[in-house]
Amino acid sequence: MSISLRDRGQTTQDFVVGIGLFILAVAFVFSFLPTMLTPFDSSTSGGQTAQADRIADRVVHEFSGDSSTPTEIEWDDSYETMDTHEFATEFGLRANDKEVAYDRLNVSLQPLNESTTVVGFGSEYDNQSAASSARIVTVEGIEDPEKCEPACRLVVRIW
Repeated sequence: MSISLRDRGQTTQDFVVGIGLFILAVAFVFSFLPTMLTPFDSSTSGGQTAQADRIADRVVHEFSGDSSTPTEIEWDDSYETMDTHEFATEFGLRANDKEVAYDRLNVSLQPLNESTTVVGFGSEYDNQSAASSARIVTVEGIEDPEKCEPACRLVVRIW
């Protein structure tokens, strides 16, 4: 026994509901997909991340002096008085001859289990998007050495 096309039970309303559900499903996928990829999207470039890493290496190297331990640094307070253009010339950031720096730099020491800054220098960092690099260091020459026991995190941010 065969069923004719008139007797099979599919109506125009069934077709409209099916297509409507399909369109809603496609719209949901396209609206949800970008939020799945957002954590992996960064507003900082690979060049900025490499520059932050290079500056962190340079800071550790300059502050280590003649120490036999490469991760032991002697904190230098003279950097705290520098302005933004002096940082640009000292650390190789982009700047022009009119004392305008295009990149901002922040170097800070943070205890290992906290995000508070013990000491630091550079532009004020206010949770804006920035490329960062960190090193674990032991520190001499800071005002409150107990905060960096047994070590501190040297964080370099550039934006």
